[in-house]
Amino acid sequence: MRIADVRYTGYQWPRTRPIRNGRYTYTSGGVGVVEITTDDGPVGIGLAVDPILPEGHRINSAIIEALRAHLIGQDPLGHERIWDDMWQPKLIGRRGLSTRAISAVDIALWDLKGKILGQSVHKLLGGFRQRVPAYIAGGYYEEGKGLDELAAEMAANVELGARAVKMKVGGLAVRDDVERVRVVRDIVGENIKLMVDANGAYRFYEAIDFARRVECYDIYWLEEPVAPDDYDGHARVAQATRIPIATGENEYTRYGFRDLIEHRSAAILNADAQVLGGITEFMKVAAMSQAHDLSIAPHGNQDIHVHLVCAIPNGLIVEYYRDSVDPMWGRFLKSHLRLVDGHVAPPSGPGLGIEVDTDAVAAFRVS
Repeated sequence: MRIADVRYTGYQWPRTRPIRNGRYTYTSGGVGVVEITTDDGPVGIGLAVDPILPEGHRINSAIIEALRAHLIGQDPLGHERIWDDMWQPKLIGRRGLSTRAISAVDIALWDLKGKILGQSVHKLLGGFRQRVPAYIAGGYYEEGKGLDELAAEMAANVELGARAVKMKVGGLAVRDDVERVRVVRDIVGENIKLMVDANGAYRFYEAIDFARRVECYDIYWLEEPVAPDDYDGHARVAQATRIPIATGENEYTRYGFRDLIEHRSAAILNADAQVLGGITEFMKVAAMSQAHDLSIAPHGNQDIHVHLVCAIPNGLIVEYYRDSVDPMWGRFLKSHLRLVDGHVAPPSGPGLGIEVDTDAVAAFRVS
């Protein structure tokens, strides 16, 4: 069996209201789909993270087209060799959209491998557990969204079965965000885990000030308190608060996570397989983290990461997005994960269990 073709399709859809975190405003949502076909029938599906940039899908498509030369005719089970062929840091890779494109190809290869071998990806990778905890991510800033609306959103998350929730901070004055945290803690109660995510909005001294003010609200973790490349800043914050620090959603490859770990930047690593280099590279990061007794709590797509967290001993929890964040939730894919008693379980069928509903998203195709 050999790889016969590789195709990329980009989709972009509007949001009814823009959402904002500590640094960025998002007016649309989207995803890229990589399809790898073989000369013997099976098709692997990989999802590329939303490129956000106006020309992002066109850039992704051009990168995937360039990668085809490293893929056509290859044995699809040789993911390590293919990854090494694609990784040419002088030309492509290291950081940015090109590594994200490599990630999507690699994810499609793992989906294809599962279909060829008739196994779920989480079993191929180790099958450590059958289900994992999940938290609902949200709590963005929006026009017209005050404390009452934030409380209602978080209460709805708990009603959906969440036993952990995450909210954004860093977009207002520290005192105002402290009040938002207080309101959320009051509405969800003391038995729900509460994470806060600054998306790199603070300087280290601002993050320390914020962390000390919200420690009394039993915060499960403070995510990306400072800019992603400020490893020393993360370490300073970690040393100044009893709240565990989580980071890594914007980190690339095992080399970047090596540097995070060496700087003692975080207790929890938010590795994202769609960003850092795919499933192949994610598993190297997970093993390196395990050797340092660090937990992995991936950032990003739940349909991919549920397999990875279920596969590894140091998988902590899965991020879960609902319609409050993703306007195509429950529509883009023909089936999606259900939150049951605060947990999610990977599909038992072969591969990742991802099937795009092309009819539902046809109007949003941009490349």
